[in-house]
Amino acid sequence: MPCPTLPARFVPSRIPLLANSLLSAALCLATAVCAHAQGGSQTGDESWTSTRENSALNINPSRTTESHSKSGNRTVDKQKLEVLGPNGRYRPSSETETETVQVDGSTTRTVVRSYQWNENGQRILTQVTEENSRTSASGDTRVERKTSNADVNGNFRVVQREVADTRKLSSGAEETKSSVYRADSYGGFTAVGQTQELKTRAADDSVAVKKTTLLPDGNGSWKVSGVSEKTIKDDGKNRTTEERVSSADLEGRLQESSRTVAKETETPSGEKRSVVETYDGSAQLNSRVTRTQKKDSSGEIIEEKMEGPNLGNPTDGPKITARAKYVVKYAGPGTQQTTGTVEIRDANGNYKVVSSDTQTSTQPRPAQPAPTQTQPPPPQKSDTPTPKTDKP
Repeated sequence: MPCPTLPARFVPSRIPLLANSLLSAALCLATAVCAHAQGGSQTGDESWTSTRENSALNINPSRTTESHSKSGNRTVDKQKLEVLGPNGRYRPSSETETETVQVDGSTTRTVVRSYQWNENGQRILTQVTEENSRTSASGDTRVERKTSNADVNGNFRVVQREVADTRKLSSGAEETKSSVYRADSYGGFTAVGQTQELKTRAADDSVAVKKTTLLPDGNGSWKVSGVSEKTIKDDGKNRTTEERVSSADLEGRLQESSRTVAKETETPSGEKRSVVETYDGSAQLNSRVTRTQKKDSSGEIIEEKMEGPNLGNPTDGPKITARAKYVVKYAGPGTQQTTGTVEIRDANGNYKVVSSDTQTSTQPRPAQPAPTQTQPPPPQKSDTPTPKTDKP
């Protein structure tokens, strides 16, 4: 079940709270929390491994093994998924290997290889994605990506190409234009989508990002299919993000379909709290996700609760529909152990465990700030994500 993982900076998961997908949302919550618990990034040569076992309601138990190694200018990340077989033993299902090489100060090459296991237990390479990123002396960046799939005979054919160009318009603005091409029946490639993204930074350091998605109109031109507008305000300890998404109707008119407001705070002691609220196009609250994270030298505790509309009594306001708790323990030098559960709430108000996780990792623990009697100065602001095309 693919779910987005969290970057090193604390970012709350955005979980759609729909009645018919509550379990899926809860499991995504588990994946996001577990990923975040692994901690921050390291510098220099390094290597670590992580093994996570998951047992969920009505879903076959699984085991995910990740490894990371960096040596010089080459980094390799692997993720292997195993599922429980009929004999009670885990059997491999899929594996992804990402190799990144920093060719020089301006060029990066990345190759992603995807494998599947067949009924005979053989590992088969099924997809390869190759990406080249080059940055000019002026700061402009060009990213080229191609994806190749294997046919039944194991022969590879390029099925998709992507090109993204980012250029600086001024000291506080940059624009990214990207295009996606797919192989057609004539042996060539046809443009199937475009995006235009503008990122600007205001005098108060707030960042505004507007992304427009275009699709072919069938007459040789392009039509706007959607627009997202995001505003980010960050002072180093407190961060507010608001995003509005609009979709085009049959007449091509844009109508707001969702709005998300996320607020993150951090106390001088390092405790973090976030609240993410998602609304539909009519400003009706769809979900509220509240997360707290407490960390000390021995580990951390992450708790999250999900709230949704009270369908039986709408006037009573949102009610808690699911909750999760993860405990990370630093078991020794270079070792982390994580345990956690996700529970959903039934119609009678009782909680039922729907997912449980255990994870062991040799990833180095995050550095702890030195104790101080006065409030430390806010850390240097991190750059907002550079606009780019999504990886396939």
